[in-house]
Amino acid sequence: MDQKLPTIIPPYGESESRSTARESWRMFEIMAEFVEATERLAPIRPAVSIFGSARVKPDTAYYMLTETIARKLSDAGFAVVSGGGPGVMEAANKGAFFGKSPSVGLNIQLPHEQHANPYQDISQTFRHFFARKVMFVKSSSAYVIMPGGFGTMDELMEVLTLVQTGKIQRIPIILVGKAFWQGLMGWVKDTLALEGMIDPADIDLIQTIDEPDEVVDAIFQHYETRQFVSPAKDQEILLNL
Repeated sequence: MDQKLPTIIPPYGESESRSTARESWRMFEIMAEFVEATERLAPIRPAVSIFGSARVKPDTAYYMLTETIARKLSDAGFAVVSGGGPGVMEAANKGAFFGKSPSVGLNIQLPHEQHANPYQDISQTFRHFFARKVMFVKSSSAYVIMPGGFGTMDELMEVLTLVQTGKIQRIPIILVGKAFWQGLMGWVKDTLALEGMIDPADIDLIQTIDEPDEVVDAIFQHYETRQFVSPAKDQEILLNL
């Protein structure tokens, strides 16, 4: 019978020590990123986050629709938060920039540099995607999801998971463009719900809307029985996000 060879653990060398020290200092960088973003974004509530494709061009219907929605939200008293880049993000910031409420960009440093769009009253840059995503959630009274790709889907699924699991309060999650989203919503209803992967009631976490005025109305209707500013118990939940 073959004997199992003992595991040989190499001595803890200088390179491992340097790596551990760098990792520890990186945690301080992450903490500093959270602290700075929290202090800068605290005054902007109530706010609505708008997500969508960076590839949308200014002369397209999606861009102009996003700009209109953002302008209406801004004039209604909502700060508008986007990812700070081009496409839908730029349209969202542009609409808010010329409205009555702040236009906010949560920019991200990428290997292929993302240039911040020029329509930002408040601009905050992040090195880490996860820190940026937390700040989107902590700042938002609603999510408006325009047509987009993987990054947009990531944000949508993130907030749906947080609401579904009770990690954040329920907020309006609005998909704009029924034709664009009908395939996804059909799969959610006919596959996820029917096969028991989600509760049928979870479908109601999502609304699909086409008209800009209806987007604004849906957000106000959600908050008819509660304040836009989270009560103390919900703020405590966000602290543990």
